[in-house]
Amino acid sequence: MEKLFDKLRKHFKKGGGLNKLYPLFDAAESFFYLPGVVTKGGPHLRDSLDLKRYMSIVIIAIIPTLLWGIYNTGYHSLATAKNSPHFTQAIIQGLIILMPIIIVSYAAGFFWEILFASIRRHPISEGFLVTGILFPLTLPPTIPLWQVALGISFGVVIGKEVFGGTGHNFLNPALTGRAFLFFSYPAYICGDNIWIKPANIAKNTIDAISGATPLSLLNQYGQDVDIEGALNGAGYTLAELARGTYPGSIGETSSILCLFGALILIVTGVANYRIIIGGILGLLGAGFILNMIAPSFANPWLGLNPLYHLLMGGFLFGIIYMATDPVSAPGVNTSRWIYGILIGCLTIVVRVFNPAYPEGVMLSILFMNLIAPLLDHFVIEFKLKNRMPNV
Repeated sequence: MEKLFDKLRKHFKKGGGLNKLYPLFDAAESFFYLPGVVTKGGPHLRDSLDLKRYMSIVIIAIIPTLLWGIYNTGYHSLATAKNSPHFTQAIIQGLIILMPIIIVSYAAGFFWEILFASIRRHPISEGFLVTGILFPLTLPPTIPLWQVALGISFGVVIGKEVFGGTGHNFLNPALTGRAFLFFSYPAYICGDNIWIKPANIAKNTIDAISGATPLSLLNQYGQDVDIEGALNGAGYTLAELARGTYPGSIGETSSILCLFGALILIVTGVANYRIIIGGILGLLGAGFILNMIAPSFANPWLGLNPLYHLLMGGFLFGIIYMATDPVSAPGVNTSRWIYGILIGCLTIVVRVFNPAYPEGVMLSILFMNLIAPLLDHFVIEFKLKNRMPNV
C-alpha cells in the first residue's frame, strides 16, 4: 500500500496531470497512514492527539448510539407488522433503513469537501468524518434521501466552508444542516408521523405510522393534566427513557449509551467535561426553579420533574456530541461552564414556553455557538482586570 501511494504521488504533485486533485490523494493516504509532514523550522512539537486521532476517538464514542439507532429503528419498523421482532431481524431492517441515509450524507458532504479543498489547495480535513455521521443521527428514519443531501450540503457549505473550512466555523455544521431542514421542511422533521418507517409489508399502503415521542405529548394535553402521570401512562417512565426503546431521532433515544459516549470523550480528553456537566446542571437547575414557581401558573409543564427533561429528547446527545465541538465552543474553562449552563437553561425555556418547538436543544446550542466568542472575550477581559499589578 505504501509503495502504491509513493508511485502515484508524482501524478498529484505540482506539475502532475492530476495536481488539482491532490487533496483527494492526501485524504486517501492519510486514511491509511499518519501524516508524514513535519515542521520545517523550530520549535518542533509532537502531540499524541492530532486531528486524525481526535476525530477517530469521537467516532468510537458515537458508535454505541449508532448501533442502538440501527436496532431501535429496525425494531419499530418491523413492529408495524410483527409483535416481537427478533434481534437479528431488527438489526438487518435497521441497516436497510439507515445505511442509505449515512451513505448519502457522506457522499454529498465529501463532494463539497473535495471541491473546496481542490479550489483552495488545502488538505481535506478529517473533521467531516464526524459531521457526516452526526448529521444522520439527528434525523428521523423517515427522512427523504434528497433532504439528507440538501441538509448536509447546507451544513458543510454555509455552516463551514464559506467561513474558511474546518477550524473557522462558528456554528456546528451538523446542527446547521438540521436547522435548515427543520425550518425549510418541518413536516419531515417533527410531528408524530415521521418517527417510524414501516417494514416492507406495509410499503404499498403507507409511508410512515404514528409514533408519538415523549416531547410531542406537549401538544396533546391541556392545562389541567398531570404531565408526569401522562408520560408514565404512555409508557415513558424514567427507566424507559434511559433505555431508549421508543421512537425518536436515530441517535438520540438511549440516554445510557449517550452517557457512555460522554465517558469515552471525557476520559480521553477529547470533550471538555465542563460543558457537559455545566449543561446538565443548567437543565436540572432551571427545571427545579420552574418546579418552585409552577403553583402560580397554569402551565403543567412547569411542574415536570427535571429528570424527565434530562432523559427525553435529544438533550444528552446534543450536549455531549454537538455542544463540545472544540471549534464552535468556547476555549476558556470559565466560559465553558457558562456556555454549558446556558445551553441547559435555554433548552428548558424553549421546551416549556414554546409548544410549537418542544425539543429546544438544537436552537440552544446554535444560539450559544453565536455568543461563544463573546463569552471568551468577557471572561479574558475580567481576568486581566483582576490580575495583581506588577509591583
